[in-house]
Amino acid sequence: MKSIIKPRCLNFGDTIGILAPSYRVNPEHIDAAICVLEEKGFRVKRSRYLYSTTSGYAGSIEERAEDFNNIIADPETDMLLFGGGEVSNELLPYIDYSAVAAHPKIICSYSDSTTILNAIHSATGLVVFYGMFPNSFTKLTDYNWQSFQRRLMSDDTSYTRNSTWRTICPGRCEGPLTGGYLINYASLLGLKYFHLEKDQSYVLFLEDHEQFSTPAMVSKWFSTLEHRGLFEHVSGLIFGHYSEKEFPAVDDVLRRIGQRYAIPVVHCEDFGHGVNNAVLPIGCQVRLDTEADTFEILESGVS
Repeated sequence: MKSIIKPRCLNFGDTIGILAPSYRVNPEHIDAAICVLEEKGFRVKRSRYLYSTTSGYAGSIEERAEDFNNIIADPETDMLLFGGGEVSNELLPYIDYSAVAAHPKIICSYSDSTTILNAIHSATGLVVFYGMFPNSFTKLTDYNWQSFQRRLMSDDTSYTRNSTWRTICPGRCEGPLTGGYLINYASLLGLKYFHLEKDQSYVLFLEDHEQFSTPAMVSKWFSTLEHRGLFEHVSGLIFGHYSEKEFPAVDDVLRRIGQRYAIPVVHCEDFGHGVNNAVLPIGCQVRLDTEADTFEILESGVS
């Protein structure tokens, strides 16, 4: 079993590196987010190719990989913050994983960057963080700011909900946290860049959105996870925001998984492609108990 590495907690005055490994960014959105970060008391460093459109949909693979590896190795940068898109998987062969382990920093993103986050944790043991991204700061809510501070700027392990957690299948589970955006996570399984410890039982968190996936597609990707043997290593499932209204068909998919594998399953709105961007530490121990209606983060993700 690999050793867990925890990055140093973020402090006001530290430097946050902004980059775009997954997609072409909107400069106005990025600049607005940077203004908020600076108003909050951080320094911000833009990566060299942040606004590149070399490939049309993003900077070239070489440009984006260079940005990532340069910011990892930069002694003046304390955190990496970036958003989603479509093509983060292109970077997997080019990430300098040894530099990530040698210079452990907070790495926080969501959505398509599920691929990068989980590959890095798998290769290095570094705790990485799912939830916040630059655009989270363009319309920063109290809940998201509180979650950012609690997870990244302190060793506080308390967790605050900002939605109702609906129990789909009851039960209790405990284990290290793994997960992210459903399609990316399912696509990672079986690649040489990602593996789960066979003697470990994980608490899985996943999210998807009606804008990108119909309930039938959600079912397809959960079946892919089943076929690839994921649920042999899962003790519980937390599903995040999918839509503003309830979709019984999605709950039916979740119920099928919970019943088939005898694991607790809950559905909440605390994370995902909605207004809530709770920060979740991939690699940290958590506990879910539907009878007590509790979710606990048992250790800090930062040192």
